[in-house]
Amino acid sequence: MSKLIAVTFKDHATAFELRADLVAMQKEYLVTLDDAVVVTRNEQGQPKLHQATNLTAVGAVSGGWWGLLIGLIFFNPILGTAIGAGTGALTGALSDVGIDDRFMKDVGKSLEPNHAAVFVLVRDLTEDKVLEGLHKYRGKGKIFTTSLSRKDEQALRDVLEAA
Repeated sequence: MSKLIAVTFKDHATAFELRADLVAMQKEYLVTLDDAVVVTRNEQGQPKLHQATNLTAVGAVSGGWWGLLIGLIFFNPILGTAIGAGTGALTGALSDVGIDDRFMKDVGKSLEPNHAAVFVLVRDLTEDKVLEGLHKYRGKGKIFTTSLSRKDEQALRDVLEAA
């Protein structure tokens, strides 16, 4: 079962850096992420979600390939590619995996201008090594919410919120 962790930062750069470090840890098999999203709030107060994966683009590419294949079978590959890409893009745009976008936007509206939050769905992790890798963020973040146990949440708070 995945665990939700949301951490807020006073700047956008630190939030994007944390997400990049978590993705790097995933490549080292220290953590398994189901989703990692950075939410920023601009000076006008509008939240913006920065998804790790653009589902619209992935859907368009996948649909384009399937459309090309079907188009080759029916002797019209250009039309098949166009229809497949359009259908794939629409399907990707309408699908939502991972953390609920509405929830993240609501939290984004509560952020101060030019602040950011990182939302992560963690399926599995090597806790001691991941916490060690997060020490460079000591004192920079604040836990917004988690679904971790009290003990695990406190360990994370000790790393991120300690002065």
